[in-house]
Amino acid sequence: MSGHDSVSNLYDLTGGRVLDIVEGRTENDCKQLIEQALTPEQRAQVTAVALDMWQAYANAVSQALPKADIVHDRFHISQHLNDAVDSVRRAENKALNKIGDNRLKGSRYCWLANEENIDKKRAEQFDVLKTSDLKVARAWAIKEMFRGFWDYRYAGWAKRHFDRWYAWAIRSRLTPIKKKAKMIKNHLPNILTYLEFRVSNIVPPYIFG
Repeated sequence: MSGHDSVSNLYDLTGGRVLDIVEGRTENDCKQLIEQALTPEQRAQVTAVALDMWQAYANAVSQALPKADIVHDRFHISQHLNDAVDSVRRAENKALNKIGDNRLKGSRYCWLANEENIDKKRAEQFDVLKTSDLKVARAWAIKEMFRGFWDYRYAGWAKRHFDRWYAWAIRSRLTPIKKKAKMIKNHLPNILTYLEFRVSNIVPPYIFG
């Protein structure tokens, strides 16, 4: 289940097709989407739904698909953390520019991309930045630590990883990072379900049953 531009859509992972689309992103819109796209028999067979952290979606799924587990989409979570890192970068770049320091100029891609996807030339320059005492370097390191969460197979170990990560994030003195950390903690039970179902609605959104 996914939404954008005031439209919500439902996608069948197994069949590889969009099941239905409705206007709006309210709880009622989402519930209508599920009920008109799936028969009662089909709804009874759905075991998990991947969606972002929009509460209306979670409420609708809980009502229309009571047997399904909610899996908050890992790529939306990564996007939230990237947004936090970029907020730190923008503020720090502005402050540095005022004193004639342009170290962060043109570096946005490196902070947001997966490190393994950065080309060699940029990687050499980024190595200097990411090991510096810049605030954005600390924000980036926190974001990178969270990536390890998705590699766990067991919820207990993933929760321990999260607890260590959260403790660092919340003490970071970086407001954008702290806000995202609190948001993720509030949704953690439906993030841990990813470890069981391994579904995501990156492209396209998934419904798994």
